[in-house]
Amino acid sequence: MAAPVLEMRSIVKTFPGVTALSDVNLTVRRGEVHAICGENGAGKSTLMKVLSGVHPYGTYEGEILFENEPCRFKDIRASEQRGIVIIHQELALVPYLSLAENIFLGNEHARRGFIDWNATLRHATELLRRVGLDEHPETRVADIGVGKQQLVEIAKALSKSVKLLILDEPTAALNDEDSRKLLALILELKKQGITSIIISHKLNEIRAVADSVTILRDGRTIETLDVKAPGTTEERIIAGMVGRDLAHRFPERTPHRPERDAPAALEIRGWTVFHPIDRQRKVVDDVSLQVRRGEIVGIAGLMGAGRTELAMSVFGRSYGRYAAGTVLKDGREIRTRTVAEAVAHGIAYVTEDRKRYGLNLIDTVNRNISLTALHKVARRGVVDEHAERQVAEGFRTSMNIKAPTVFEPVGRLSGGNQQKVVLSKWIFAGPDVLILDEPTRGIDVGAKYEIYTVIDRLAAQGKAVLFISSELPELLGMCDRIYTMAAGRLTGEVSRAEATQEVLMRHMTKDTKGTRSAGSANGTRGTRGEGVTR
Repeated sequence: MAAPVLEMRSIVKTFPGVTALSDVNLTVRRGEVHAICGENGAGKSTLMKVLSGVHPYGTYEGEILFENEPCRFKDIRASEQRGIVIIHQELALVPYLSLAENIFLGNEHARRGFIDWNATLRHATELLRRVGLDEHPETRVADIGVGKQQLVEIAKALSKSVKLLILDEPTAALNDEDSRKLLALILELKKQGITSIIISHKLNEIRAVADSVTILRDGRTIETLDVKAPGTTEERIIAGMVGRDLAHRFPERTPHRPERDAPAALEIRGWTVFHPIDRQRKVVDDVSLQVRRGEIVGIAGLMGAGRTELAMSVFGRSYGRYAAGTVLKDGREIRTRTVAEAVAHGIAYVTEDRKRYGLNLIDTVNRNISLTALHKVARRGVVDEHAERQVAEGFRTSMNIKAPTVFEPVGRLSGGNQQKVVLSKWIFAGPDVLILDEPTRGIDVGAKYEIYTVIDRLAAQGKAVLFISSELPELLGMCDRIYTMAAGRLTGEVSRAEATQEVLMRHMTKDTKGTRSAGSANGTRGTRGEGVTR
């Protein structure tokens, strides 16, 4: 067994009113891939910020040994000089600079105070080739996808002679193909002698690449397991993360049986939208679907299928250029030309990007919750702060939002708790229809279960829920029916009883030429495994 390259002993880190880390211990062996798991708020990212100098020496208690030498990093540059490089979940690239400029930003090849561009481009080309990226080094970061940007971050780390690479949720924003490429690269770097620490909620990825996994819960070390050992199952890891067995990943749910003659709470007919820039390209093509009260209806599709584009364009035409289609609520046509009109008609949209579009990160929990319906906590046009606080306290309790007070800035909360604030905001608005776009992205299994329970409760109250997810097990576990999309079109509709991952994937990868939307205005459905042909 290899000797330890890193030891963190009895680490304690506090913030005002909160103990983020309490007596945490971590041992990482040379040349291994070491995973760190835990619920949102367990202290994973905080521990890595202590290690990398984001939280400098003196702001925490405990000891760090790297290559058997004590380390007291005053900043990130100090840790990078020792070969410890962290890649955060939010990538730190400048979009309008080139790949080469980003790779060597702050670490430039220079001669007598001037950048040596020949050396910069030559070295950048070598690094890009090393991470498997076939892009010209003068390409702008803004002109490549997120998956490639992640590889640029790793190339940037390699330029600093990295010995220990820390990746915080590296595949959270990637599709399946880009995730596979990144995981393969981590294994290749392992062969080259680079030790990696990976923080991830995706247990299947951990089992695929990690040698060891350390579990944190409530800021404490629970245990470190050998991933390859027979007893290290996903269920064992989950039990360590949440402190209890999750025998069922999803709440028990009785499939909804809609009234035969009742109109759909939400019906979309012939919805067509063009790309906002490429005005010849349809991103949503003649889509028709229905969601009844009390139903949870899923939409499955690969990246680029048009799921988010459909949701955003229906919700106030927030995306693209509207071309055709109607929206009906309870059998009556409504206008949703703006977000205000959509909200006024009882439609809510929980975005997939909570940090950019769902929350004001610098504002408080109570203000974020009240934003969608300020009139409910106002008197004569002035917000009643006492009423606003009471509403927020109610949601903090009912949604189990872990925050010291409702006056805590939302940006300080974990991802799962931020998502609960987003849901609270829209529930407070009192919608009849909720469109949920990747509602559990980037959060742990414990927080996921809590959010599933909230969604199930909303459906039981008679709300209509349209549930978009990239995780097929999630759709299978939560939905009464599932529509599938490919290339902007609906390719099928599958009942809960018929749905399997194989059936859904067959629909999701279907050639859309010559097909039309399932679930059209007259209620027709695709048969199991087959779309409806024109």
